[in-house]
Amino acid sequence: MKLAILSRAPQSYSTQRLRTAAAQRGHRVKVLNTLRFAIDLSGEEPDLWFRGRPLSDYDAILPRIGNSITYFGTAVVRQFEQMDVYTPNTANGIANARDKLRANQILSRHNIALPATAFVRNRADVRPAIERVGGAPVVIKLLEGTQGIGVILAPQVKVAEAIIETLHSTKQNVLIQKFIAESRGRDIRALVVGDRVVAAMRRVANGDEFRSNVHRGGTVEPVTLDPEFEATAVRSAQIMGLRVAGVDMLESDDGPLVMEVNSSPGLQGIETATKLDVAGAIIDYIANQVGFPEIDVRQRLTVSTGYGVAELLVHADAGLVGQSLGESGLWERDITVLTVHRGATVIPNPRKGVVLEVGDRLLCFGKLEEMRSMIPERRRRRQRVRRLPQEPIADAPIG
Repeated sequence: MKLAILSRAPQSYSTQRLRTAAAQRGHRVKVLNTLRFAIDLSGEEPDLWFRGRPLSDYDAILPRIGNSITYFGTAVVRQFEQMDVYTPNTANGIANARDKLRANQILSRHNIALPATAFVRNRADVRPAIERVGGAPVVIKLLEGTQGIGVILAPQVKVAEAIIETLHSTKQNVLIQKFIAESRGRDIRALVVGDRVVAAMRRVANGDEFRSNVHRGGTVEPVTLDPEFEATAVRSAQIMGLRVAGVDMLESDDGPLVMEVNSSPGLQGIETATKLDVAGAIIDYIANQVGFPEIDVRQRLTVSTGYGVAELLVHADAGLVGQSLGESGLWERDITVLTVHRGATVIPNPRKGVVLEVGDRLLCFGKLEEMRSMIPERRRRRQRVRRLPQEPIADAPIG
């Protein structure tokens, strides 16, 4: 295959290892500076220019997008996606993972265990938020921080309030998170490639430092993951839309707690700790996937008027409980069930014999009006757009 590694650090360990692994396997590989691309939307087909010239054809890309260029970098990756070039990490996946709040919102929606977290902006909401996550001590995290930078442990409530107030005054957004004392300055980094963990290490903080990042002086050691940790890491990466990811987890008394999903994980620490060819595993996975580029399903499925993607919840009184998909009548109503979400279990491409249970969430594609009619609390008739009232803005108190 012909592979492009998108990186602004061609001499970094990770980029060099990926480049070497690809070349050793006989692939043609180039490292391209992400900022030297120009997105061309003037022609009939989506295109890219590089260093002022039309870009040649590539079979796949491997994005290594840094924090400082997230917006432009994801735009370039998205353009490659529009050109049907395979990427293991989609633009949406990279953007979702880069924003810690958005990542936590997405993961919590899919029943991934996280440290108790709160996000507030008003000073009056800070103390109640600290209490909701379990009280002091608390961890305060900048949404844009990396490598342990912008992660602060506040031992008392008043200290936490002062830190958060100071950060808010500089227009910084912060998360308030429960401190998991039993982790004792340790965490797990699992390197996910495709649908498996190819390597894992435990990071241990240095001395009194509670942050275990290697950049903060932490040490690393190889670790064999329990099935629960491995399943959590793989599900977290897949939920985020990433096929290559570093998933950081805390070892709590209640099992794995996901801290972060990294879309551009460094390879030096984990290859040094495990002595495994992680770069080679990434290249082999990409080579096996070329020809099957991931697409934005919602973008492709919603181009027909009246059709779209929606999620239907199976209520106790919906008349579907105990019926199989074949008996449900959904196909007759021009509704196709793509997946069934049952708690933490996902049934992909379900067959007609799957029996529906209360609480099942059905990801469907079909006629929007038919799917709307299955949501009892919503009106079925399309509402007429009324004329603007003579006084469109009422005198009302702002609360």
